[in-house]
Amino acid sequence: MAIEVDGVSKSFKIGAEPAKTLKDRLLSFRSHEGQVVQALSGVDFQVEQGESFGILGHNGSGKSTLLKIMAGTIRPTDGRVRVHGRLSALLELGAGFHPDLSGRENIYLNASILGFPRQEVDRIFDEIVSFAELEEFIDLQVKFYSSGMTARLGFAVATNLEPDVLLVDEVLAVGDEAFQLKCMERVHRFRSMGRTMVIVSHGPELVRELCDRALVLERGRMLHVGDVSEAIETYRAALHDPSTRSMAATTGRVDNSGEPVDRATEEVTEPVTLLSGRVIDANPEVPFMPGERIRVVVRYAMTEPVEFRIRLALRSQDNMVMMNRSTTDVLDEPLPSEPGEVELQFAINDLPLLDGTYRFAIVAETPDAGHVYDRIIPPAAEFAVRGPDPSFGRVDMDISGTIITDPDRADHDRAHDDDGAGAVATGKGGSGPALDVRAPADSVGLSG
Repeated sequence: MAIEVDGVSKSFKIGAEPAKTLKDRLLSFRSHEGQVVQALSGVDFQVEQGESFGILGHNGSGKSTLLKIMAGTIRPTDGRVRVHGRLSALLELGAGFHPDLSGRENIYLNASILGFPRQEVDRIFDEIVSFAELEEFIDLQVKFYSSGMTARLGFAVATNLEPDVLLVDEVLAVGDEAFQLKCMERVHRFRSMGRTMVIVSHGPELVRELCDRALVLERGRMLHVGDVSEAIETYRAALHDPSTRSMAATTGRVDNSGEPVDRATEEVTEPVTLLSGRVIDANPEVPFMPGERIRVVVRYAMTEPVEFRIRLALRSQDNMVMMNRSTTDVLDEPLPSEPGEVELQFAINDLPLLDGTYRFAIVAETPDAGHVYDRIIPPAAEFAVRGPDPSFGRVDMDISGTIITDPDRADHDRAHDDDGAGAVATGKGGSGPALDVRAPADSVGLSG
């Protein structure tokens, strides 16, 4: 057994005003009492040696609190946690670094806190620096590092030390795209070495890809522990509970930074206002299947003639943009310019998405995207996709294969293919694993 969590509960007192003197404490005892919040309640599970274990839950469900208790940075109110072996935790990358020390000094400091001897750090020091891509800055004080540089160094220290148990809290998407790939390769390598991992993530597909079992938390209580597919279904069902919806999901209206706002009492000053958006084919009891048709109806109002466009941004549950298209490139005519209410219908005729929950963000903006008139993420524009078999990934592609019994002859034929088809065949399934994709500038996302 690598980790044992036995009946762990954790409560916090918030809003309490500390008494400054003994007299103040005696005379105003009740006024200084704060509200007690139960972050965790009776959490109980075990993680086997060499197992990859996922923890799912929406914001405020207690995931990070549980991981901090497992890491030993906070103590439980009740229960106990036992971790067998050397542990490294990626709770907040770089949180353990001292800003006045150099990157070099912080590597040794961080490793010593984790219980690793200096000789072991000496052996892998160059590898840590190389992985973090900080060769030129390793002797610079960390306070002069960018947040990305600090995150890279934190990830490099935690993973290159190769502990027996690794705790990861929502930090696998650090740095640029190239570094994110390095992080995922390192996590896969760590798993292949038979080390124990506990991963907290909002992305159920990441948990499906990396984890053997998973735990679902909801308001500090366990909803499920066990099979990953069942855990993901439980997690998605909890997200559809109206009591867990955010203000953005309730009102549907967000500002330009994506934060929820309430404009019910505000005076409308923009010439274009989005009234509603909904997926008209959606049935909460019967999710869509990959390849089915899906239609979205958008209603808006104009108070004065302006030139604008409506843009649909399709996002996955972990907020990845799957598609980003506008009326400029999907309609054969401009939008009506007369004041009044107008309804638009968009259709995706062959839904290329795999299992997951998705939603449409709807934006009314100028044709050059320089100004946003309105932006909504309506609850009725959310839908689920479920295939016949559990799968992980983003999109469903029409893929074929061919067995070639004479590879040398095939390479020769492709090299002399006058119409250029040979180059495409080699790129897709021959000598190189990479597939380069180019799309129009206006199309942002995985699938358009």
